[in-house]
Amino acid sequence: MRCDSATDGIVRMREDMTEKCPVESDAFDRFFLNPNHISDWRIMQIVSSQKKSTVIYVSTLVGTALLSAVAFLLAFLEIRIPLSPEFARMDFSDFPALMAAFAFGPWWGVAVEFIKNALQLISTQTGGVGELANFCMGAAFVFIAGIIYKKNKSKKGAVLSCVFGSIAMAVVAGLLNYFVLLPMYEQFMPLDQVIASFGAFIPFIKTKLDVVLFNCIPFNLLKGIVISVVCVVLYRYIEPLLLKRSRGENHDDSAKVS
Repeated sequence: MRCDSATDGIVRMREDMTEKCPVESDAFDRFFLNPNHISDWRIMQIVSSQKKSTVIYVSTLVGTALLSAVAFLLAFLEIRIPLSPEFARMDFSDFPALMAAFAFGPWWGVAVEFIKNALQLISTQTGGVGELANFCMGAAFVFIAGIIYKKNKSKKGAVLSCVFGSIAMAVVAGLLNYFVLLPMYEQFMPLDQVIASFGAFIPFIKTKLDVVLFNCIPFNLLKGIVISVVCVVLYRYIEPLLLKRSRGENHDDSAKVS
């Protein structure tokens, strides 16, 4: 007589096991024929998964907080931009944000940029305009780099993400300087004088657009590439310190970048 139901199949399996080994048959009954045991086992699986997710989330929050603090401190270590007036300065505070985008994901890199600039509002000298512009440029950089790396977690993916991230930052920086930052400088000196201060270093700079095309965009592109190179080199050493667990997706990614 043929049995088509799943229950009959289990019964046949149990009968076969009974003939071979009564002890194994008892274990089979406990694990597979006891619905309460199956429910308890499933609940344990769910609880274990939730605990693991919580640990990963807390590690991500702690890592983001640490990187935000480092970014805030690096923002005070400014250096003068080559071939630019004294007031044109740069820092490398985007480096921790790029590290967060690689380790945790693009939105966490944006979060580092936001926290850094929010903290800088305490001592702002631009009424928040400079911090807003810095956030937009840095967020474009780390978000584009982070999202490309997330889709292609390899050394080639890391390089491509940094290149396109640097281009994005340069484009956003050009737009912000043309429409926001250079007009803002007019509050302190006439625009012609601002342009002349850049022209003193690069003689063919005659207009506001020249400042953007020949100073702002090339410099931000170079800045992004320098930060990217440092990040790719140091990532595999710093990432294990951000996520203190021996296994996980992020830990494997560090090996891929290296």
